[in-house]
Amino acid sequence: QVQLVESGGGLVQAGGSLRLSCAASGRTFGSYHMGWFRQAPGKEREFVARISWGGRSTYYVDSVKGRFKISRDDAKNTVYLQMNSLKPEDTAVYYCAAGSNWPQVVYDYWGPGTQVTVSS
Repeated sequence: QVQLVESGGGLVQAGGSLRLSCAASGRTFGSYHMGWFRQAPGKEREFVARISWGGRSTYYVDSVKGRFKISRDDAKNTVYLQMNSLKPEDTAVYYCAAGSNWPQVVYDYWGPGTQVTVSS
């Protein structure tokens, strides 16, 4: 069992940066692949980025490539999403998730989400 809690969301102007954190409980955090998703108002939840256990592999949706970076610190049971050059279309609730079966990760655990709002 893994419990996830996101933090670091907020209001930022276009072009600015935010770093989201996702803290996990449980001693098996290091064995999970981790992902970030987002859901904008009126839209379906979409994949943003994922990172394999050990951090060797990452993958991003095209719309955030070169702007966002996912990383993890297994000693702190935390995964991060560094978001740079933010755009108004990045406005959404951001969720982290933990799962297995790389690269077609099946996510079993989800956090409650953190709001990111980018003003123009």
